Amino acid sequence: MSGFKKLASDTALYGISTILGRMLYWLMVPLHTRIFERTGELASNVELFSYIPVLLLVYTLSLDTAFFRYAARQNDNRQRVFNETLSIVLILSLGATALITVLSPQIANWLDYPGQQTFITWVAMIAATDAIVSIPFARLRIENKARQFVKTKLINISLNVALNVFFLVICPQIYNGDYLLFLQPFVDLFYDPSVGPGYIFLANLIANLLYFPLLWKAFAGFRLQVDRAQVKLLLAYSFPLMLTTLAGNINMLTDRWFLRPLLPEGFYPGLTSEDALGIYGNCYKLSIFMALAIQSFKFAADPFFFSRAEDKNAPGLLAEVNKWFIIVCVIIWVGISLNLDWIGLFIGKTYRQGLGIVPILLLANLVLGVYYNIAFWFKLSDKTAYGTAITALGAGVTVGLNILLIPLMGYMGCAVAYLASSVVMCVTCYLLGEKHYPVPYDVPSALIYVFSGGVLIYLASQIDISSLWISVPYHLVLFALFLGVMLVMERKTFVPLLTRIRNRGRDKSLMQESGNG
Repeated sequence: MSGFKKLASDTALYGISTILGRMLYWLMVPLHTRIFERTGELASNVELFSYIPVLLLVYTLSLDTAFFRYAARQNDNRQRVFNETLSIVLILSLGATALITVLSPQIANWLDYPGQQTFITWVAMIAATDAIVSIPFARLRIENKARQFVKTKLINISLNVALNVFFLVICPQIYNGDYLLFLQPFVDLFYDPSVGPGYIFLANLIANLLYFPLLWKAFAGFRLQVDRAQVKLLLAYSFPLMLTTLAGNINMLTDRWFLRPLLPEGFYPGLTSEDALGIYGNCYKLSIFMALAIQSFKFAADPFFFSRAEDKNAPGLLAEVNKWFIIVCVIIWVGISLNLDWIGLFIGKTYRQGLGIVPILLLANLVLGVYYNIAFWFKLSDKTAYGTAITALGAGVTVGLNILLIPLMGYMGCAVAYLASSVVMCVTCYLLGEKHYPVPYDVPSALIYVFSGGVLIYLASQIDISSLWISVPYHLVLFALFLGVMLVMERKTFVPLLTRIRNRGRDKSLMQESGNG
């Protein structure tokens, strides 16, 4: 139980930077969708940002995970492993970014975004900085320096948000003479209204560059070191994981790559394919809450489970963790889906017509999170090739269904394809895991929670209430009832837990009274 508590504690701490930080990013969605009211204006941002995870993967080759594996095994040679992994990432990042910069005009024309080669260069540089600092961040995690990790992430995110406000709100108003007229000559030196949504890229890049002074201690002892034997060992472990993650990225990002070219002209009356992409991409961001819960969990889970790879109790711990992971994610899914009537107000009015995709995307992320959780069996048993095959299967399903469904269902087809792919991956991984690394998962419990949540969301969506004064309390009551039912179903776990917390608080009070006496 102490191991479970340690995982929960680390997940919560990493979640501070992940969830709070992404919440701040999410709060930028109302800003962006109100400043750029024409939905097509943000289409290139949606698509170009979707390439960053792929570039990041190419730059790192999943060596951050390899660093975890071999740094944990080779405590005495941890600095050497750090030098080797960071050296490879540094060389790849700088070389690939230089190549993309040179070819940016051709890339812009190929993507049908002529004149946006500067944005493409900025995207490549954002990915490069993220890649280079990923190894120092991994070092902080394996050394249990979670507070420094969180502090650095929050500073970066806060600066990014501040720069968004500066470039998109303050600079245009000074430039137009709304206030602070004495600053106009200064703003004229660097501000260009024609850049428009491009300033979202620039804000991200400037904030990323601040990582390097903030992480200088995590770079301690680094020197360029490329030993052929060590590189071969690292890549032998990381390359299958890289292919797995690449397939996973294709699975998650195909929708934003395929929607614009595959959507039939006039599918949405009065909207272009760029408008549809802008609507889909910004409504997609409302499903970020589920992704945040998953990401914060993964930050803590990777080093936690790797450190217990040889523990005979690991399968039981995996099962217990997965059960509570599903419960938390179902609560997030139901809570957001029931309350889209007011949560949807955070994005601009012209984008709200796509809110119907949010419950499906949330469920897809939930299932994908379960897949990531149960996929630890092939990481712990060093059978990472299975992960590559499973995720490639999911990517194939996504690509095929996007091609099939986008012309028939528009961006709703993107959401359905993502969900179907996540289910295929999760079921396949579970079946293979039962054969190679059996874990006593509570499958009936998981299915009950997901099914009941889905039924509640569907039934609630069939009742259209136009007044927020009625719909918001109604949906909050439904959500509270759902939580109550879950508490009753898990009372055998919650009651002892609450009793321990209450007894612990009472014991602490008695100790304080004794000390005062």
